[in-house]
Amino acid sequence: MAIFHLTLKTVSRSKGQSVVAAAAYRAGERLKDQETGEVKDFARKHGVAYREIQLPPNAPQRYQDRATLWNAVQAQETRRNAQLAREVEVALPQELARATQIRLVQDYVDRNFVQAGMCADWALHDKGDGNPHAHILLTTRSLKANGDWAPKQKKYVFAGFERR
Repeated sequence: MAIFHLTLKTVSRSKGQSVVAAAAYRAGERLKDQETGEVKDFARKHGVAYREIQLPPNAPQRYQDRATLWNAVQAQETRRNAQLAREVEVALPQELARATQIRLVQDYVDRNFVQAGMCADWALHDKGDGNPHAHILLTTRSLKANGDWAPKQKKYVFAGFERR
């Protein structure tokens, strides 16, 4: 039986976090953090079943590259207490086939985040322990029509809920 689980988190410099490191871990990849020069290597991480970047139509295609996207975010967010990304972690029904799980996440991400102008980088984790879930990293800024980062907004719509 499917059990609902959803967690919202923020990746923030004030917590000493790097969004490049967060993306590398969730995707199970090796990424270089241009800000620190460090290489974050999670390429041997077990359980990453699928990964994808979904972009709004006006996003530069170079953001399909995970390192390029998140290094651009870190370069844009210069404050020492900047929020670099938001993360949504959501459980997936283990009874569904992998292809169906992927389509569910793609649709959820597109409808709730990409159509609002956010870039979304997500990975499906499944270690075979009955807990398949997706980690969805989202940019805190949307993109303007010309592909530049828009200013942050105090009010935004997030997964169907309005926050101020």
